[in-house]
Amino acid sequence: MHLDNSLESLNIEEIVSFFSEDCEIILLDIKLEGKAGVRKWLKWMLTRLKEIRFEPVIIMVENNFFFEEFIVKAILLDGSEVESKWAEVLIYENYKIKSLRLYFDRLDFANSIIKGPISKMIIKKIIKESTKGLV
Repeated sequence: MHLDNSLESLNIEEIVSFFSEDCEIILLDIKLEGKAGVRKWLKWMLTRLKEIRFEPVIIMVENNFFFEEFIVKAILLDGSEVESKWAEVLIYENYKIKSLRLYFDRLDFANSIIKGPISKMIIKKIIKESTKGLV
């Protein structure tokens, strides 16, 4: 809850304070380590987002493991809005985040980030092909 509030207020130093010195973050098949990795993740996020909000769907906690499925509602720097379903797994050690794994579909953001009709057509085709046979 406190982490979400800090993320929504885009308070970088407060966000970093929730993580252990030797933490790891894994997202988009990329592993970032330590507080430098946390800052790199936040810098990456802030170069794309003007505003972010979280709506919890389900939360499960067991010992030092935390799992959450949630909806991200974001406003990108160009003013476009994005909604995406995410999941996260956090492992805590000594009340600090030791490991954060984020799972989301990067294509949720593609239509808002990609410019130009040909690029948008390619993204639309990829999304359509990826669900072929399901819908």
